[in-house]
This record gives sequence, structure tokens and C-alpha cells, in this order.
Amino acid sequence: MGGFDMSKLKGSIVAVVTPMTEEGAVDYEALKGLVDWHIAEGTNGIVAVGTTGESPTLDGAEWEGVVGTCITHAKGRVPVIAGTGTNSTAATVAKTKRALELGADAALIVTPYYNKPTQEGLYQHYTTVAKAVPQLPIILYNVPGRTGCDMLPETVERLSKVGSIIATKEAAGKIERFADIRKRCGPDFVVYSGEDGLACESIKQGGDGVISVTANVAPGLFSRMCKAGLAKDFTEAERLDSFLTPLHKALFCEPNPTPSKFLLKEMGKIKGGIRLPLLPLTSANEGLLREALKTSQQA
Repeated sequence: MGGFDMSKLKGSIVAVVTPMTEEGAVDYEALKGLVDWHIAEGTNGIVAVGTTGESPTLDGAEWEGVVGTCITHAKGRVPVIAGTGTNSTAATVAKTKRALELGADAALIVTPYYNKPTQEGLYQHYTTVAKAVPQLPIILYNVPGRTGCDMLPETVERLSKVGSIIATKEAAGKIERFADIRKRCGPDFVVYSGEDGLACESIKQGGDGVISVTANVAPGLFSRMCKAGLAKDFTEAERLDSFLTPLHKALFCEPNPTPSKFLLKEMGKIKGGIRLPLLPLTSANEGLLREALKTSQQA
């Protein structure tokens, strides 16, 4: 682990894409370039191999390669959070242990997908991981639209009392949850939005920042928006967010990270590789994405 106090990490945290060649091989040199770019643009932290990083399609060696490259290339300039969640508790424990060995600063652990555990099952899942790897801070991740499982605020409250569980990434699409979780869990528990379209409002509701898809393509502007919001300059945060709003929408016109990868290729940051079952962007949406990016560059 690095020397970061992860309970203090706020602002714009990018869920970075995994660059790939046209043939689908992981492009580690392009990944290093993305890390440098994000740091230069003011991104506050990097999530390696979250779902935006196509975690379901990377094998174990590739997962280690991407996480390890982000850690070694960041060189302690920003914290690196490893996506270690699976729908097997034992596999999640093993992956989280490996993230610790690789030097990750924290683990982002999505709720088990497909299994549809109960709230008690979720509690037992996360506490088992936390007890097995107590040295590594854990960020919960609730995204029911992807997993078929909704972790309720009262379960987050219970888990917030488990020592190494320091934060949650909330992406249920319910803005009222941010104030609810903040009230339940207190000021020291970190609450991130997992939805870019709710990012600005979530900060106004007491959130601490965003684990973001949009930051992949507009890192500087997204970081400025979060910084303004956290400084309680909500007028400026809303102004900046107005330039990001078309991107928040356009980046989900097709399954994530297809649109992000299209724009990053257009920008010369990565090649065009993406893995099945996802596909490259259809031509019908190219104009929409170019216009959204253009709007963000006018801020």
C-alpha cells in the first residue's frame, strides 16, 4: 500500500478504461500514457480494472498486469484502487489479498452479481473480505442496474462500522440516497457517486466525489467541477457541469466503455480494441459523441 490516507480521498476518481490493441491485447504503454495524462489533468485517484476496465473479460494475469502497471507507473503520485469484486466471496478474498500484495491503496468491491444475495448475505460477504484482508481499505460498490442486487442504506450503515470498510460508491440512481447514507454513516465515512449525471448534485447532498466514467475523456474539467462542489461553490460547480452534461448522457448511448473508448481513440490516447461481448461503437452514434466532447471543451 502507498502512504495515502484513503479516508481523505475526495474529488474526481477515474474508473480508467483498459486500453487494447485492435486485436484485443492489453496495451500497457497506452495505459501508462493514460495514467500520466490523468495525473497532469488533476484526477485525484485511479480505479484499475473496475467494470469500466472490462474486468469480466480480463484473465488473472491481465488483471494483475493492469493493476500492477497503474501502481508502478503512478509512483505514488495518486492513489490506485484495484477492482477486486466478483460474485464469489472466496474469489473476492483471493483477489483482494493479491491487490494488497501488488501495492494497491484500496479495493473497490462490487456487490455480487447474478447471485442476488439478501441484505444479510451482502453483510456477510463484505465482512468476510474485510476480516481476511484487514490491511487494505475497502470501498463498497452498489450498482443494481448491472448486478441485479441493491445494497440498501441500512446495510451500508452496518458495514460502515467494520474497520477497514471506509467508503461506498453508490450508483442506484436515487439522489436521496446520498443524504441518507451520510446521515446514517456519519461525516467520516466516504460517499462517492457512481453516476456521472448525479455527480454534482450528490456533492451538494454531502457526497465526497465521484468514481467516474466521464473523467476518462474530460479529466481536467471533471476534476474542476468536483473541486468547486467540494469547496461549496455550487454555482461554479453547476456551471462546469453544464458543459459535461452532454457527455454524461452520450457516454452511455451504448454499453460502457464502448463510447469512452471511441472518444479516447479519436483523441489519440488509445487504439480501438474492445472485447466481446462488447463491440466498437456503431457509426450512428459517432456524431453524438463528437458533439458532446466538443461541448465539454468549451468550458
